[in-house]
Amino acid sequence: MSKQVAKGVTDKRIIWPLQSLNFFMADLQAGVGPFLGIFLLAHGWKSGLIGSVMTIGGVAGMIMTIPAGALIDATKRKRFYVVISAVFTILASAIILFTQEFWLVSISQVATAIAGSAIGPAIIGITLGIVKQKGFNKQNGYNQAFNHAGNVVGSALSGYLGYQFGITAIFVLAAFFGVLSIISVLLIPAKSIDDNVARGMKSGEKTNKASRFKVLFQCKSLLVLAGALAFFHLGNGAMLPLYGLAAAANGQGNASMFVAMTIIIAQLVMIGTSLLAMKMADKKGYWLVLFISFLSLPIRGLFAAYMHSHIGIYPVQILDGIGAGLQSVAVPGLVAHILNGTGRVNIGQGAVMTVQGLGASFSPAIGGWVAQGIGYNTTFMILGAFAIGSILLWIIFAKTIKRVCQTY
Repeated sequence: MSKQVAKGVTDKRIIWPLQSLNFFMADLQAGVGPFLGIFLLAHGWKSGLIGSVMTIGGVAGMIMTIPAGALIDATKRKRFYVVISAVFTILASAIILFTQEFWLVSISQVATAIAGSAIGPAIIGITLGIVKQKGFNKQNGYNQAFNHAGNVVGSALSGYLGYQFGITAIFVLAAFFGVLSIISVLLIPAKSIDDNVARGMKSGEKTNKASRFKVLFQCKSLLVLAGALAFFHLGNGAMLPLYGLAAAANGQGNASMFVAMTIIIAQLVMIGTSLLAMKMADKKGYWLVLFISFLSLPIRGLFAAYMHSHIGIYPVQILDGIGAGLQSVAVPGLVAHILNGTGRVNIGQGAVMTVQGLGASFSPAIGGWVAQGIGYNTTFMILGAFAIGSILLWIIFAKTIKRVCQTY
């Protein structure tokens, strides 16, 4: 092992490119998405159709997350897959600028989702391979803080450019951030990544033979986590895009600026909650961190139902920041800990993302059609109520999760 690897998190030549990757990748992954509904709405689309095309992309991403996780576990070229994912996302987004035909937009969303399915596991694998299991919770907390900071900067620039030059400028900005993401990942030395540790093998083990795939189905704590996240994201997935559409329908000023503000508020809160989650996990374990995140959604739904205005975005998006910020640290950390020693960490991340994505992918379609039929207010309350399933699962199986957390 090289001296560079042994230094781990102390070598800034490795850590700064990793953190800049998380910063610039944020806008590439999320910067365009919240504006897509507004863009299509301006081109004559209805909320139901917008929700459907988002669901098509979500289902494609959900199907690919487990194969992507398995691929990241197996490959020694994790940086390459980040580059390819960035390139495909840029090209797919460009399609929407030139045509708004339903099937072509759907294809672009499928391509974006497939590319995006590899990015999350790849970055987690790269981080784990650099800092090892012992340093993962701390570094993942910093990664997520940089990711949320990137969303703040990207969203602020998107709102400004969208206001000044139109939504086309937002797509151009996302492409620029994609290029910077590619540069960042290539600055991470390939030899600094321990490929065995990156897939979840214990550091120093002589064998690199991974456990069989059935380990994913035999781990009760992993199944409970996946189920709780599925309920949460079934409600959460449609909340932000529908909130933007509700504001646009009510004539709340410039739609691009309104959506940008929703993102900026949430991401600013996420920066703080990511660092808080990192410290809470070290002291109290992951159960409490995730329990608080699940509680945030029903409260958020109530605020969204009656306050889709410039004043309402503050409580609605602060609660979004609390839920998403806590989960961004706790979920990868808990999965990495549960599957430590199996060699299946990244496919485990993919499996959890798949079940989570099952909820998130159907959420826009459910929310869009319900909103079209009975209005936005009731829809937000229904979406928030889905998290009750998460809360019940988390309480019923509290001992199982806490037992895992206590061994951290």
